[in-house]
Amino acid sequence: MKIGNLDIGKKLILAPMAEISDSSFRKTAKQFGAGLTFTQMVSASGVINNNFDTLRFLSFSRDEKPIGVQILGNDPAIISEAISEIKKFKPDLIDINCGCSVDKVLRNDMGSYLLTNPALLSQIIKKGAAAAGDIPLSVKLRLGKDRKNINIIENAKIAEDNGASLIAVHCRTSADSYETEPDWSWLRKVKESVNISVVGNGSVFTPRDAFDMIEQTGCDSVMVGRGAIGNPFLFTRYNSACENGEDTGQPDIGIAESVLLKHIELLKNEFGEDIALNKAKKQSIWYLQFYPGINSFLENVFSVRRIEDLNILVADHCKKVKDINSGGDNPAEIYQKFKKRILFWLEEENEKLVAGSTK
Repeated sequence: MKIGNLDIGKKLILAPMAEISDSSFRKTAKQFGAGLTFTQMVSASGVINNNFDTLRFLSFSRDEKPIGVQILGNDPAIISEAISEIKKFKPDLIDINCGCSVDKVLRNDMGSYLLTNPALLSQIIKKGAAAAGDIPLSVKLRLGKDRKNINIIENAKIAEDNGASLIAVHCRTSADSYETEPDWSWLRKVKESVNISVVGNGSVFTPRDAFDMIEQTGCDSVMVGRGAIGNPFLFTRYNSACENGEDTGQPDIGIAESVLLKHIELLKNEFGEDIALNKAKKQSIWYLQFYPGINSFLENVFSVRRIEDLNILVADHCKKVKDINSGGDNPAEIYQKFKKRILFWLEEENEKLVAGSTK
C-alpha cells in the first residue's frame, strides 16, 4: 500500500493503543516486520499546551520510521494548530481519531462522537488536512453510533472529500463491545465508495485473519491492535506467508522468552525501573499467554518488586514450560479470555487523556 511518498508494501500496520504503543512496543513490532507503527493517541490540546506527557508520547527515534501519530480532539482550530506542531516531529502519517468509544471520550464530544456530527467532522478533517500539508492525513472511523445508525459510507466520503489520504475502519460500532463480532462486510462497501486507501481493523489475531479480511473486502491493508499485544511474531508470520506461502506459526517458548526479555530491557531503558516494572509485568503475561502454565505464572508475577526478579521469574517459568508436564491449563481457552479482556485497564488511562484534552 502506498500513501503519498509512504510505501509499506504488503506489510501490516500496528494500531495506536493507549498505554501500549510506547517505543519498546513499536520497536519490537518493527523488528518483526510491521510496515507502519503509531505513537500513542495524543491530545490536541495537550500538544499546543506543551503538556509533558503528551510531548513524551510524541517522541520517537529515527530508526522507528515509518511512524504515524494519532490525535484526539473536537475543535477544528485546535486540531489544526496541533497538527502544525506535530509536523515538526516529522512523522510519516497523522491520524485523526474518530473511533475511540470510551465513555468519557464520548461525553466530551470526541472520538467516535464525531461520527454523529458530519458538519464538525468535515471541518476537522478539512482544517487538519490543510495543516498537514505534504504529510498524509488519515482518519480512524467506526461503522457508526450503533447497529441502527451505521453511517460509515457517508463519513468515509466526508473524509475523502475533505482531504484525507486514507481511512482506517474499525468494523464495529461505537456501542459494540469487543465481544461483538466485527462486521467486515462494510469494508467492501467503503472500498467501493471511495477512491482513497482503505485499511481494515477488527479482530485480526492471526495471519489467516488478515488474509481473510483482504480477500473478503478488497481493503488495501490491515491494521492490527489487540492481536499484536505480546505477539510481534504475527508480523513475521504474515510477511513469510506473503513471500513464500508459509506461515511459520507461533514460535517455541525459547524464542518467546528471548524476545520478551529484550522487550523488558527496552522498557527499563525507556522508563526507568519503577515505571517499567508494571509495564513489563503486563508484557510478560501477554507474551506467555500462548503457552502452557500461564495460570501458574499469573499467581507469581504480581508479587515481583524488581525488574531483575521479573527476569528470573520469566526464565524459570519458560524453563518449566519446556517440560510437557508443566501445563495445568488450556492455552487456547486462556487466549480466548485475553482476547475479551486484554484492554481491561485502559479506562483509567483514557480518562487521563481526556482530562488533558478538556483543560
